[in-house]
Amino acid sequence: MAASGFGALDGVRVVDFTQMLAGPFCTQLLADHGAEVIKIEPMDGEDSRVAGPFHADDRLHAFGGYFASVNRNKRSICLNLKDSNACEVALQLIDTADVVVENYRAGVMERLGLSYETLRERNPKLVYAAIRGFGDPRTGKSPYAEWPAYDVVAQAMGGLMQINGPDAQTPLKVGPGVGDLYPATLCAFGIAAALLRAARTGQGQFLDVAMVDSVLALCERTVHQHSFQGLVPHPEGNRHPLLSPFGLFKAKDGFVTLAAHFDAWWVKLCGLIDRPDLVTDPRSATADARVAHRDYVYDQLELYTAAHTKAELAGLLGGKIPFGPVNNVAEIVADPHFSAREMVVPVEHPGVSQPMHVAGIPVKMSETPGRVTRRAPLAGEHTDEILREIGVGEARITELHEHHTVG
Repeated sequence: MAASGFGALDGVRVVDFTQMLAGPFCTQLLADHGAEVIKIEPMDGEDSRVAGPFHADDRLHAFGGYFASVNRNKRSICLNLKDSNACEVALQLIDTADVVVENYRAGVMERLGLSYETLRERNPKLVYAAIRGFGDPRTGKSPYAEWPAYDVVAQAMGGLMQINGPDAQTPLKVGPGVGDLYPATLCAFGIAAALLRAARTGQGQFLDVAMVDSVLALCERTVHQHSFQGLVPHPEGNRHPLLSPFGLFKAKDGFVTLAAHFDAWWVKLCGLIDRPDLVTDPRSATADARVAHRDYVYDQLELYTAAHTKAELAGLLGGKIPFGPVNNVAEIVADPHFSAREMVVPVEHPGVSQPMHVAGIPVKMSETPGRVTRRAPLAGEHTDEILREIGVGEARITELHEHHTVG
């Protein structure tokens, strides 16, 4: 049976038609806080199950780390949605749901007979959420509405690459899939807001999040820079265009970050590194001067930071000014902060005798904490269980299996 009784979203049923990264991450955010998420998969399972990486000891290869990382706390039912009988099962399931989430290209759900309009007629309180590259025509038809999109496209067209890179001429993709993950996060927020309204009014609504819109919202600074200053911002490397010092500095064994752009922080930092001359030097005495002469400021600070290890700098500067070492994942796993915050969590993994680890739940709640209660599901692991819950009899379940309508 579905895990229940925890989280702020306990009692909310989500029917999840999503795939790859953006949609599954959105529904996992809901599941982590107690929503019952039922993942609708094709008969052979979602394509991302084969994406890997796979642990060396995994002999089952039911799914890899990609799928495991964004599909925990969910149940799975396999439906052949090209079969009208499977679509009828989906409709029965949606009749019991509070939320539907999908990230197909526009028009796919309509062709399946599962459009928002159809579902709303059957279930007026339903919150229907769609994540697409360029949004849905219902809320504003983009000239690119039919274009397929992935993270890299969203990062490029939404403006993130224009301000990320080592120098003004070289745009650079951000490592994590923020073109998927940030839209997913905004969609989860939108769902929570729409659920609140539905609880008050009994009326659901259509919710649309475009990946490129979300990336633009993430890059909000560029819009006001263009409007207020007439600028077209470009990559600034590892420094802030408006604040100094505020960025990355070499250490003996890697890199650290620090921010001392306010005068009070600057005076404190200069005292900590025994450079009182920088407080009075006209090139660094004021916030405006430090921005105008940022190369000088960074060079002077790196005379100090490059002579010390990250650990030494943490002992000298940590907690005294805004400071942090640049961690790799091995350092993160060993860091007591992430242990105390339960941000690296073990989960069972089919085919492997030892637990695997995935990133934890960043939203902490005092009264209704989220938690990881189950691993990502096998494809169709809960098909029969879910069918029984919506009133499908045993004979009918057998028939659906025999006709390869469900799996």
